[in-house]
Amino acid sequence: MGNPKTLLGAFRVIAFVQRIDPHSSRAFPSGMTGCRTGLGTHPAVLSGLQQHSSPGGGVRALSDYGLDELRGLFASWGFSAAHAVRVLRALYSPDGMARGGRWPLPQGLAERLRAPHSSLTSVAARQVSDDGTVKLLLQLGDGRAIESVLMPAYRADRAAGCLSSQVGCPMGCDFCATAKMGFERNLSAGEIVEQFLALRSEARSHGRRLQTAVFMGMGEPMLNLDNVVAAVERIAGNDLGGLGWRQVTVSTVGIVPGIEALAATRLGVNLAVSLHAPDDETRARLLPAGKRFRVGDILEAAQAYQAAFGRPVSIQYCLLKDVNDSIPQARRLAKLLSGRRMHVNLLRYNSTGTGLRGAVYAPASDDDAGLFIAELRARGVVAHFRRARGTDIDAACGQLCRKG
Repeated sequence: MGNPKTLLGAFRVIAFVQRIDPHSSRAFPSGMTGCRTGLGTHPAVLSGLQQHSSPGGGVRALSDYGLDELRGLFASWGFSAAHAVRVLRALYSPDGMARGGRWPLPQGLAERLRAPHSSLTSVAARQVSDDGTVKLLLQLGDGRAIESVLMPAYRADRAAGCLSSQVGCPMGCDFCATAKMGFERNLSAGEIVEQFLALRSEARSHGRRLQTAVFMGMGEPMLNLDNVVAAVERIAGNDLGGLGWRQVTVSTVGIVPGIEALAATRLGVNLAVSLHAPDDETRARLLPAGKRFRVGDILEAAQAYQAAFGRPVSIQYCLLKDVNDSIPQARRLAKLLSGRRMHVNLLRYNSTGTGLRGAVYAPASDDDAGLFIAELRARGVVAHFRRARGTDIDAACGQLCRKG
């Protein structure tokens, strides 16, 4: 049973998705995707939770367990619950000790944990960009696949990881490649955790330390909030992953009940809101979520989140030529954010081909982008351009589409 507070938000979110698109639980017809790899898909598996059982006692992949649940399992087998801490800390250790099965444990317990299904994911492909960005194509146990990205930081010894929360995405954002996949299913907490472990291992192989994690990959995290929260607790908490709450950012297209439910968990992670337009009409053309949640309501929810945890909310804004890049729109955005202390991250559009509604987008010109950010700053808004990473391997913002 999930956290009641996040479940409440999830029920409200599911109702919202069904209102936008009653077929949102299905992938788009194959002719519309343009994003498939050669990896197969098992049509019968639709559940967001994969149960990998072993003949030796029913243990799932260790990444699918929280500390309390594993303690209970060990106790039911007649072993000390204290071994759970040792096992999971080994799994989350930077050298991935647990994946090699090298645990100082009682023989009977160690044998049970050496199950055939020791992992929920496997790295099916790896691409490396000229700028050092690494994109991993991870195959899941049911044959589906997701992408995760490792981005080198400005410091030579650090990196950031971009995690997916769903296979595909139901939100239908018109300028996003993931939207063309449609929605297939939620990721389990364990599958999210294994993305983190894979990216940390990748960073280590490049002499870097994974410093931050952002939920800005495939999917809408607020539509899978219970599993995202469970994964964050394991990744960021001191008992296991130890990344730190303030090193995690959860992004959303602006699902108000999801923002409220995330605040109710009291995790205190960073929040990013993909706004992309200062008015409801323009936003609804770009993001179907704009038909349900108004810009003003989204910013009020974000303001409440910011007030609860004292950290500025990031406003993501992708500049599209002749769509949302005008000076009047910059002024309107500045007016909306006046007095809110939120930070604006301006993104340059990364080509994803024709949108779901037939539109072809282009990035704002350098001159227009410069005028836009200058207008924001002149009106007291903290604004920056986010540096594009991995565009040559389709690993940049909005490009994830399983083209491993």
